[in-house]
Amino acid sequence: MPTYEFVCKNCSKSFSVILSIAEYEKKKTKCPKCGSKKLRQEITAFQTVTSKKS
Repeated sequence: MPTYEFVCKNCSKSFSVILSIAEYEKKKTKCPKCGSKKLRQEITAFQTVTSKKS
């Protein structure tokens, strides 16, 4: 499942959340520090693992 990075606009707390795509689309993520839903998603790098070697 994808990991999403967020920053709370209310308290400036940065945090990561592992969500399925369906959960992400529901937009019910809250800040773990203050409970706010006012979040800004951060752009982050990602890595994939495949079975074939390049």
